[in-house]
Amino acid sequence: MELVLERWQQEVSIVTIGATKEEGGTRSYVVRVGGEKTLPFLFPEGEIPYPPVIAFEVWDIAPSDWSTELNKYYGDVFNDPLAWAEKCVKQYQAKILCIRLQGAHPDFGNKTSDEEAKLISQLLKKVSVPLIILGCGDDSKDNLILPACSQATKGERCLIGDAVQDNYKTLTASVLADGHNIIAESPIDVNIAKQLNILISDMGLPLERIVINPTIGALGYGLEYAYSIMERARLAALSGDKTVASPFICFVGQEAWRTKEAKVSGEQGLIWEVITATALIQAGADLLVMRHPVAIEKMNNYIKTLMGVSL
Repeated sequence: MELVLERWQQEVSIVTIGATKEEGGTRSYVVRVGGEKTLPFLFPEGEIPYPPVIAFEVWDIAPSDWSTELNKYYGDVFNDPLAWAEKCVKQYQAKILCIRLQGAHPDFGNKTSDEEAKLISQLLKKVSVPLIILGCGDDSKDNLILPACSQATKGERCLIGDAVQDNYKTLTASVLADGHNIIAESPIDVNIAKQLNILISDMGLPLERIVINPTIGALGYGLEYAYSIMERARLAALSGDKTVASPFICFVGQEAWRTKEAKVSGEQGLIWEVITATALIQAGADLLVMRHPVAIEKMNNYIKTLMGVSL
């Protein structure tokens, strides 16, 4: 029997994170995500040029709500974000880092934009991998710290976020001026994701520099709904809707480790993070931000098996 293959009209945009010396930056290499011409891992139907990529999550302050299981791996560096980042790269072979500036939040230290920009500048010198830079989650504070960090990393082609529907203009202007990419966050809604991408692109930032954060849930906490939304968006993208043809970023560690099941034991937390990540790459995730180094190792091996290539 002949296999019936789907032929798609469009492809997912390719977003490049990081800039080498030849490109005006200081990163030792770049990371590319996206470019799929078919649904996840259906190789007979189209090309999948780049495998999903996993970023290690690093905070600018010691996290107070992380599982004690993670203390075994990062407890010695929690109070030094530069050492934390270096450990992820040198000991755990991180290909890309996601730095969360939680210390700028008014309730968690209220660090200034100058302090955070200085930290990011130091981080650029400490490690040479591409960077994802996240704010603290307070819109008014993020409008101060993220433009400062954008300017401090000008030319490095970072991925900076999150831009949301009610608070996207300041960040969009900054990444446009400084040559970065942007994370557009939408609350598990295809129409809002599409509208936000249009609003950002109307300011002059190309759609090819946008990564969608669809806001996901962990296993048992809305994962199936997030999966369906991501699948719908990817189907629309492949069918010709360029406004949602952006790669996905999913904050797996954040969602998995705050579930009550993950807190039962370190082993169960590890399993929760791995299974959540496994489902999301099948839904179309291109970038996963994770925490447990063993979970990341297992996921990289799983991705290698699915892609059939050496990563």
